[in-house]
Amino acid sequence: MSSKFGISTYHNTQAIYQNLDKLLQQPILGIKEDAMTNYLNYFETKCQKSKHIITEAKQYIPGGVQHNLAFNYPFPIVVTKAEGAHLYDVDGNKYIDFLQGGGPTILGSNYPAIRDKAIEVLSTAGPVTGLFHEYELKIAKQIHSYMPSIEMFRMLGSGTESVMTALRIARLATKKKKIIKMGGAYHGWSDQMVYGLHIPGTRRFEAHGIPAACSRHTQEVYPNNIGALERKLQWNKLRGGTAAVILEPLGPESGTRPVDRDYNQKVRDLCDKYGALLIFDEVVTAFRVGLGGAQGYFGIKPDLTIFGKIVAGGYPAAGGIGGRKDLISYLAAGLESGKKRAYCGGTMAANPLSAAMGYYTLKEIERTDACVKAGQAGDQITQGLQKLIEDYELPYVAYNQGSINHLETVGAMFIKLFGLQIFKALKEIKARKFAMEQYGAAYMAEGMVTLAGSRLYTSMADTPDVITDALQRFERVFQNIQKK
Repeated sequence: MSSKFGISTYHNTQAIYQNLDKLLQQPILGIKEDAMTNYLNYFETKCQKSKHIITEAKQYIPGGVQHNLAFNYPFPIVVTKAEGAHLYDVDGNKYIDFLQGGGPTILGSNYPAIRDKAIEVLSTAGPVTGLFHEYELKIAKQIHSYMPSIEMFRMLGSGTESVMTALRIARLATKKKKIIKMGGAYHGWSDQMVYGLHIPGTRRFEAHGIPAACSRHTQEVYPNNIGALERKLQWNKLRGGTAAVILEPLGPESGTRPVDRDYNQKVRDLCDKYGALLIFDEVVTAFRVGLGGAQGYFGIKPDLTIFGKIVAGGYPAAGGIGGRKDLISYLAAGLESGKKRAYCGGTMAANPLSAAMGYYTLKEIERTDACVKAGQAGDQITQGLQKLIEDYELPYVAYNQGSINHLETVGAMFIKLFGLQIFKALKEIKARKFAMEQYGAAYMAEGMVTLAGSRLYTSMADTPDVITDALQRFERVFQNIQKK
């Protein structure tokens, strides 16, 4: 297992939450009206082809885009080229790419050596055969070599499918039903997991079109609160027990709500105490934090691990589940084995292209120390942002877990929901969310693509010069903040 990780120093989690609380006590700091007018004018004058395409797309595609990451204020841009640290839109504008496909391209976008392998596979096997391809074995063995807990690996088409499969396995293996997640975390969009999304305590708030029975056995606890988790486990013990606890090891929303350094070990201990399986959702962290994943960094052995995105090197059909042999074997069970089977499908899963690109991406990450280099870029931009925040006396909070970087300017996701104050809280969330969208638009007008204006993924392609350039662009935005 690789001992090289992209996190150089683990952050002071409590200090981050204290600073976030201070941010929420401040009025929303928006962008000056004249500056915001200029930023929006950028889209009207420099992104006319994008606007025309998106306007037409809205007639055929709900919202005008096929993926939530593409939603941007005031309208989505249409990308035609991805290369290393940069994206290029249909109007010829160039952007520093801090989205990196939502996290999977730690080598940088459209990495040439991997692209060449993709062409090679397509020219021989094509994208899919429906039968076994040798790269299915190669990628499974490669992942096992980095993560000893992955005794067996099943490649799937997405992280959502992988979570669904993990929960079926957990319930079959433990003969229990309850699933506990951390409030605010995203574990895909299956019916039972559209629960407690984005903000802890929201439960079924976003479960439109989903019958209540689907999330009957899904529960949430406040992240980083180990006492709340044990109380929930104790209560469940009286009602049939807990099948599994599922969590993102850095904290919900890719570490946006960070957890203490020892939190995962405490969860592991509680799962053992109460007979629940521990599921790590490493859709973002696997092979980004390090080749050993977050589980390698924290020294924790989960029972099941969820993969996504990077497991196919940023190519389509990216997902998978791995873990203990006795658990993953439920996927191959059936009448002939005398054991109930956890039903799992996916015609396009582990197709030659996806499996091969995942395999070669992992080998290239190992060869180049990409996790470490991307983490160094993350440290550089976070430290630079922290200095700008101090210089301009802004209440913002910047922190990172290696190449996963967070810049909270309004704290929209950290509003607390309390009883009768729910309507006031929802109004506050709406106002802060709109301000966050304006920040995202400003960053894009300055030539940077971020995730929702508050998260940045760095890659190996982000050289010190690229980061220095980005910090200058951030500074131009910070110079235009309207202070109360």
